[in-house]
Amino acid sequence: MARDVIKEFLAYLRVERGLSANTLEAYGRDLAKLSRFAAERQKEALTLERGDLSAFMESLFADGLDARSVERALAVARGFYKFLVLDGHRRTDPTVSLAQPKSWQTLPKFLTPEEIERLFQQADIATEAGARDRAILELLYATGLRVSELCGLKLGDVNREVGYLTCFGKGSKERQVPIGRSALAALARYLRFRAARQDDSDSRYLFVTSRGKPMTRQLCWKMVSEYGRRAGLGAVTPHMIRHTFATHLLEHGADLRSVQMLLGHADLSTTQIYTHVTSERLRETYRKFHPRG
Repeated sequence: MARDVIKEFLAYLRVERGLSANTLEAYGRDLAKLSRFAAERQKEALTLERGDLSAFMESLFADGLDARSVERALAVARGFYKFLVLDGHRRTDPTVSLAQPKSWQTLPKFLTPEEIERLFQQADIATEAGARDRAILELLYATGLRVSELCGLKLGDVNREVGYLTCFGKGSKERQVPIGRSALAALARYLRFRAARQDDSDSRYLFVTSRGKPMTRQLCWKMVSEYGRRAGLGAVTPHMIRHTFATHLLEHGADLRSVQMLLGHADLSTTQIYTHVTSERLRETYRKFHPRG
């Protein structure tokens, strides 16, 4: 029964909310964990109560998930049980008074300008693969795109003359994002390699593999991670570059609403976490340099 209700919820999200396939896949994984947890308690996800859900969140931490992943699982659970109430499967929502401990709140990790430059330098731009990777890194930092948005870019989505691109974010929402000179130069270098290719099997996509297939999210994550390791920066991810994009904009005077639009956040509160990052950075600078800090 729980499995059917979960399928109904995912179908609702796809049809009524227009969520992307990647987001639906992530929701499905979180709900599968919830269903397995319920089974361990000899229950169904449909019948779990507040105490069960608190224990579920604690179990996710115990399994080694980070705060962001646990917060997402909680958000999915809230949406799921709200749907069950609205659809008449439950009379009450067990997540209404479910607390979200402040200890879960973590600030996004980001790189310094010097670290970003060190990351870029790891790509060998004399090769096609290196030129492609450098263009990907530059574009992630220049635009703050999600990795799924970047992998979905077609050649026609980039206007190099004007200096902007068009992408489709969560919920298939379209937005236009400007591209800086450095990223445009890296892109032009890569496209010169692309122009010489004779075997592209799917040349509509901007970034392709050596076999002419579109770059995937997994390949991009692996590539960024490897360059981060080479640069001595530890675990670097495409999402960390997105955080870096937003943080650097705010540190240099950009207003929060503009950053929200560039990131494609539906809600300004999602973007406001970066104000905590910059505030903490200011406090750190004060403590470091003020004589009585």
